[in-house]
Amino acid sequence: MATARKRQVSLTDTKYYHCISRCVRRAYLCGEDKVTGQSYEHRRGWIEDKLLELAKVFCIDVCAYAVMSNHTHIVLYVDDIKAKMLSDKAMIIRWHKLFKGTILSHKSLQGERLDSAQQTFLNKDIEQFRERLSSISWFMRVLNESIARKANKEDNCTGRFYSLPSMALKVLIDIHSKLIVFHSFPIF
Repeated sequence: MATARKRQVSLTDTKYYHCISRCVRRAYLCGEDKVTGQSYEHRRGWIEDKLLELAKVFCIDVCAYAVMSNHTHIVLYVDDIKAKMLSDKAMIIRWHKLFKGTILSHKSLQGERLDSAQQTFLNKDIEQFRERLSSISWFMRVLNESIARKANKEDNCTGRFYSLPSMALKVLIDIHSKLIVFHSFPIF
């Protein structure tokens, strides 16, 4: 029987994950298309800039990355302890750096008083923000969507830029034998 994707990421097993995203339709992330002679090297900068931006917002650290001609490799560390320790206000501020938020999250940041029902709804929103800002699926979604939109605009086309789903490999490190083991599964 298949295991749900959200259960495949187990922070008790490891907090390190190697994520891979591949392009479709012979699209280029970087390098030069030998058929057309077009250079896509500037896209490497798009990815690097977005990784730096996301690492400041998400409770996920970028340990290593490689941008290949048609795919990326990114090793991520999920800092769930940081996600739990950040205040509600800090979570709202982080969420608003990437997404527009809710009416209640904006009211809260502006210091407006919320009644108990509004506070209950806001607390649920904040819990969702906290969960998503420590999720590799959400991290990869935001990264890939941003790059895909720019690349599609530049290529003057629409549709998928990345194949779905991204692949994540658990990075299990045995400190005593210095062995690194990878377990693969798709993420959304």
